[in-house]
Amino acid sequence: MDISLPDINTNYAGFASLIELNEEINNCVRGENIIINMPNWFSANMCSPFGAILKLASRKVGSFRFNPGNKKVLDILNKNYFLQYIGCRVIPLRDAYDTTIKYRQFFPREGYFFNNYIKNDFMRRLPSMSNSLSKAFENSIFEIFTNAVIHSETETIFVCGQDYFNKKIVDFSITDIGMGFHKNVTSITGQYLTPVEAIEWAMYGNNTTKKGQIPGGLGLKSIKEFIIQNKGKMQIASDSGYWELSNGTVKTEMFLGRFPGSVVNIEINTADPCLYHLQEEIESEDIF
Repeated sequence: MDISLPDINTNYAGFASLIELNEEINNCVRGENIIINMPNWFSANMCSPFGAILKLASRKVGSFRFNPGNKKVLDILNKNYFLQYIGCRVIPLRDAYDTTIKYRQFFPREGYFFNNYIKNDFMRRLPSMSNSLSKAFENSIFEIFTNAVIHSETETIFVCGQDYFNKKIVDFSITDIGMGFHKNVTSITGQYLTPVEAIEWAMYGNNTTKKGQIPGGLGLKSIKEFIIQNKGKMQIASDSGYWELSNGTVKTEMFLGRFPGSVVNIEINTADPCLYHLQEEIESEDIF
């Protein structure tokens, strides 16, 4: 089977195209060999959901082969180690400008290694923060990982990012192949919610699907608050729901198909000149 991908950007259309890819693969004959004709553009951070889809597909298809639409696309997927992770025999390319946040797959018990990856590959690219805020932000990212493990019950977490230094932005995506926001939230609340409403439920107030004495629900909300101040962007795709925060405004849409899990993408505005602190730091000291 030949499948041609359109240009993949970090937006509704990009996620919808990957959902369509997933459905095409699901409709193929078991053991069939798949040829994916790559586009002229592929946002590197979108390797996170792309890799998740190919991981699921590997249980059914015989093999994958990639036809380059543009050599630069395959070079990007080589520099960030995506091709190596999915079994392509390629010679790694050197990332001379240090713009890649390498594609990785983590298992549920590898939280320690995920945390080191966040510290070493992602956090150093963010705008200036106090030590306390940097730690809090790092913990918020880690909570996305733990939520995927505990609540979505995913078997693998897929991460990748890219420092688009010409655009002054850093994109970082975290994907799981678990039950997703909709099933998780509706099973806990007992409410009838659409996939979009389930995402919105998780993003506001004190809502959390954690039980017992362990506090939860702060990870996504804390990141959302930072994104608003930073004038960045945040996107979530899960099931047939799409949620996006951009320029302080939220928009939602529905996909025609379903994403098999959840994707959280964080886009940081690196041109932001502000030095960020926690609110309690500002209240306790004169930081002006």
